[in-house]
Amino acid sequence: MRRALELAERGAGRVSPNPKVGAVIVRDGQIVGEGWHAEYGQSHAEVAALFAAGSRARGATAYVSLEPCNHTGKTGPCSEALIAAGVARLVFAAHDPSPKAAGGAARVAAAGIDVVSGILEREAHDQNEPFFFAARGAERPFVTLKLAVSIDGAIVDASRQPGWLTGAEARAAVHGLRAESDAVAIGIGTALADDPALTVRHAPPPRRPPLRVVFDRQARLPLHGQLVQTARELPVLGLTDGSSPSAEAALRAAGVEAHAVSSLAEAMRHLGTRGVRHLLVEGGATLGSSLLADGLVDRLVIFQAPVILGAGALSAFAAFPSQRAGQAPRFRVVERKALGADLMTVYAVSGD
Repeated sequence: MRRALELAERGAGRVSPNPKVGAVIVRDGQIVGEGWHAEYGQSHAEVAALFAAGSRARGATAYVSLEPCNHTGKTGPCSEALIAAGVARLVFAAHDPSPKAAGGAARVAAAGIDVVSGILEREAHDQNEPFFFAARGAERPFVTLKLAVSIDGAIVDASRQPGWLTGAEARAAVHGLRAESDAVAIGIGTALADDPALTVRHAPPPRRPPLRVVFDRQARLPLHGQLVQTARELPVLGLTDGSSPSAEAALRAAGVEAHAVSSLAEAMRHLGTRGVRHLLVEGGATLGSSLLADGLVDRLVIFQAPVILGAGALSAFAAFPSQRAGQAPRFRVVERKALGADLMTVYAVSGD
């Protein structure tokens, strides 16, 4: 099953709004076929693995990171493919929450095939949490907040001059996060300080480039900046409060979509209506702290550089309300790994 989860990652950025899924076919203790959902609209993981296994799939065990689908969409039902291949046993990690696709395990069991579920279930949920979040009926996107910090938790030094805290491997990982997101957002402070492009450059290109979003209450996004200058090629959405109509008109004339909202919660609902299932927020201390305080962050990804910025540096959570040490919520660690000299830690903020 761990191998199936590893294979599933190969579909990152290419299969949304479908989930990432991997499959492994094992016979007589040997892997005889592997597959993953590689591209939206193409073969699902089970079908790819069965094709790789060929006749060796008969009597084998199929390990799949998500319950096989039981409906005909752009491809046929994977439950039927497993039955037709003659597998003797199905082991899967997590049930499919989609009403249209669910039921594959029951269909396979009804054909006399042994079925086991729940193997590495939490890991499977973590891998596709935006998919599960949407399937539970959420009206807003699943929100991942990414922050690059020093050892002492700062995002910028006392000079307030922009500069890289983390190394090349960590920055490539951020581009991987962008590739898996439907939209990437920053606050206006980050836009003014860094003039970012918010494109995917250091990771395999996604099937659909993410929408670029700026939380910009007074429509201060510079007309000469990278975001505005490229808005006609790659969409940019400015979320304002409607108080600067002339500035909004100038942005619209330059190709930026400006939309007025009254709160962060309303902004998230608007993004949800646009089909944004997974929002990556790369904003600074103010936006990140506000989203956390409003309960609008589901995953927190911290890239920690091995430096100390010291007195006067800006804390990543400077705008977050104070908490008592014994009462502050403790987040579950989903993943932790070294990226060159930096350390990436992924925390589950919402959910279990």
